[in-house]
Amino acid sequence: MSNDDKSTDYQSYLKETSFRKEDFYRQAFIEDCKSTRIKKEKVAIKNLEKIFEATFRICTRKGFQGMTMRDLSMESGLSMGALYSYFATKEELLNTLERVGNYQIGILLNESVAKVKDPLDKLRVYIRTHLYISEMLQPWFFFSYMEAKNLARREREKYIQAELNTEKAIVDALNEGEKKGLVRNRDHQLAASVIKAMIQDWYLKRGKYAKRGTTVEEYAANIIEWIESYYLQTV
Repeated sequence: MSNDDKSTDYQSYLKETSFRKEDFYRQAFIEDCKSTRIKKEKVAIKNLEKIFEATFRICTRKGFQGMTMRDLSMESGLSMGALYSYFATKEELLNTLERVGNYQIGILLNESVAKVKDPLDKLRVYIRTHLYISEMLQPWFFFSYMEAKNLARREREKYIQAELNTEKAIVDALNEGEKKGLVRNRDHQLAASVIKAMIQDWYLKRGKYAKRGTTVEEYAANIIEWIESYYLQTV
């Protein structure tokens, strides 16, 4: 694979991406501003950050099902009244977190490959960007994966579709590469599922890799090396 992408390390990606964590909270406010009683954007964004971060911490300890709104009130430092002005139920909170996260990540991934023409470069950029985003938003990724089972049916279907979209982007790049004679004829769908699982392992078992001293750049490079050894016509 060629090296057209200059943002090969995580810190460079953070500097170059236009996304900031505040955008996550702002999107939640934009989507739910009609239902919330808080109309001041700055206040809402600040409190949504408190609510979301508190949710991640509590769910790491006891899971979403075990969390109560009172737990969330105490952890976030917001009164019960203030909390209910944003979310009437914790299920509403869960649905918002999943929806906003998948929306933001979809935009970032699509932007990362929008100008990349070569299919193999596109795949490499997509994998690396996916891992960098998961590093940047690791609490959300872990929460999303672990709590997807508690989503309402409609939101769960959207979560599953987001997973399938990731695999499709990988399959499309591999199919394009095969048509151009760049990669071998393999089971691209199965390979995409394996690649997706490797990406998930990074944010689901972050502690394991931290103990080994593995960086996100090293992890991305290993996935890409596996693809090269498995797929390229000439290695």
